[in-house]
Amino acid sequence: AALWHRDVVRFLRQRNRIISALITPLVFWVLLGAGFSPSFRPSGGEEISYLTYFFPGTLVLIMLFTAIFSTISVIEDLREGFLQGVLVAPVSPGAIVLGKFLGGTTLAAGQAFLFCVLAPFAGVTFPPNLLPALVASFLLVGFSMTGLGFLVAWPMDSTQGFHAIMNVVLMPMWMVSGALFPLPSGNSIIGWLGALNPVTYGVSAIRQSLGGPTVTGMPSLGFSLLVTLGFCVITYAASYRLVSRRRKVS
Repeated sequence: AALWHRDVVRFLRQRNRIISALITPLVFWVLLGAGFSPSFRPSGGEEISYLTYFFPGTLVLIMLFTAIFSTISVIEDLREGFLQGVLVAPVSPGAIVLGKFLGGTTLAAGQAFLFCVLAPFAGVTFPPNLLPALVASFLLVGFSMTGLGFLVAWPMDSTQGFHAIMNVVLMPMWMVSGALFPLPSGNSIIGWLGALNPVTYGVSAIRQSLGGPTVTGMPSLGFSLLVTLGFCVITYAASYRLVSRRRKVS
């Protein structure tokens, strides 16, 4: 609880992080939406504008940026000695990992909900019966994005190296997830990459929780939530192992 509270308070005191995490995806959404709308024709699905299609992908992009910014604190806390003090305290490694994960999840899901204010401008409605699924999708995607960031940040010594790896790993995962364009069906390379990409199922879960139109090849809502939950468990277990190993060394 202390680690969660610390991360949330730190974030709220740094307004530039709030602005950058919201404005950058907004610029993506507006510019790409305006550019691709005239030529966007989703095969096998309903006729929708690109702004509507891209809205769930923008929400995931917001959570991705927030996870990157929030897990940078892991590197800073290790470098400044704060987490070394936490490691030698009588606290289980699971509590340390969970505190950092919940902090990033709270910030990511909170900003995604805040961005939903723009949903009417994208022609997106919120079916009341799908609200629990939307909340679950935001929390699971935020948790998994934070977990990925934590796994990269924990062994790192510099924020420069962290940014380089995150741009190489997380951004391509987001791009090949159905966020920017519908994934092709069949045995294409992009289709296989999308099917193996855990972010694909997070995008799918949010898209369907918003009551969006179906797209060819999209996994079901239940399956998408289940895969995203499994990915959360994997990132948490891997992070727990990293923290436990470092605690033994300390």
